[in-house]
Amino acid sequence: MTISFRALEIPASELAEKPLGQPSAEPLTGEILTRAQVFLDNETVTSGTWECEPGASRWEFTTRGEVIYVIKGSMTVHEDGGEPVLLTVGSSCIFPIGWKGVWTVHETLRKVFVVYRTA
Repeated sequence: MTISFRALEIPASELAEKPLGQPSAEPLTGEILTRAQVFLDNETVTSGTWECEPGASRWEFTTRGEVIYVIKGSMTVHEDGGEPVLLTVGSSCIFPIGWKGVWTVHETLRKVFVVYRTA
């Protein structure tokens, strides 16, 4: 099975909307709205597109990791004990299992993501 999609061309109104919250992340600046569409979901991999309104949130990748590619907007990710990293359109980033830190979305962010879990 081949799954193909053009994430940037999907209207935000066609993505499922919900407030950011556990188990994904803990908002630090009040309610933060997210929108997503998942194209693949099984016991070891979930993949799709995700959009997030501006705000700061705490992420702890204790049981999963994530690979992202930013297609719209910008955010700074700051791993506990590390240096902040600015991600903009065209940036890729890997959050390995065990990564903990804060994401600060500066302008509405859209990404393509692959979440992976151990079997």
